[in-house]
Amino acid sequence: MAAFMVARSMSGPQNSGFKVVIVSQPIEAGKAIAADQIKAIDWPGSVVPQDASTRTTDVVGRIARVPMIPGEPVLPGKLAPITATGGLSSIIPEGKRAITVQVNEVISVAGFALPGSYVDVLVSGKDANNQPFSRTVLSRIKVLAVAQETTADHDKPKVVNAVTLELTPHESEKLDLARNIGVLSLDLRNELDTREVNSPGVRLSDIVYSQPNPVTTTPSTAHEVHSRQISGPEEIRGASRQSVATP
Repeated sequence: MAAFMVARSMSGPQNSGFKVVIVSQPIEAGKAIAADQIKAIDWPGSVVPQDASTRTTDVVGRIARVPMIPGEPVLPGKLAPITATGGLSSIIPEGKRAITVQVNEVISVAGFALPGSYVDVLVSGKDANNQPFSRTVLSRIKVLAVAQETTADHDKPKVVNAVTLELTPHESEKLDLARNIGVLSLDLRNELDTREVNSPGVRLSDIVYSQPNPVTTTPSTAHEVHSRQISGPEEIRGASRQSVATP
């Protein structure tokens, strides 16, 4: 019996007995957490999530900064400040801004630009010379909301007429100027792709091409053909070639 107890203690704790608050029902970003959406459990194993909430009373009524799914622990970074009142303003990170742009079915990637997605913003219009152009003005911009919804249902994409984006103050200025000089479009991008688009854009001349020139004989080829013409007929014997005198 003593040997069994020693072996069990050496194998590590089977249950730390440490309480951790986890999500029991889906929680939407920007909304207050209800008592029936969370529960406290004995966290299995010896490694406990850092700063995890241990009492449900500390979490109930707090505003969720991000969407949460059942089973995940409630961590401080997922909660808005205690003084937050809810809504979109509670989920905007410090130093960022939210700006809403009008879109249509095609521009909004046919409903697949969902909250949490990342997009590039393009503008198409006419330059100072009245020539059409299109250019990416913002790269990897996070979608905060579509219409008035801040949570995504990936199984049911919705066609909406407004998308709210998370931007820095400078990016907000660029977007505001862009939508006043042309039509905005959104390019849906891979959420793991962090590369910035640095394209000079395209103009009408990049799309409308002139007909390619016909294939011409190069100078070296022309010289060879001309030399053969003036040297007269040739006679080939085996692997050798020699000119045949003409009468």
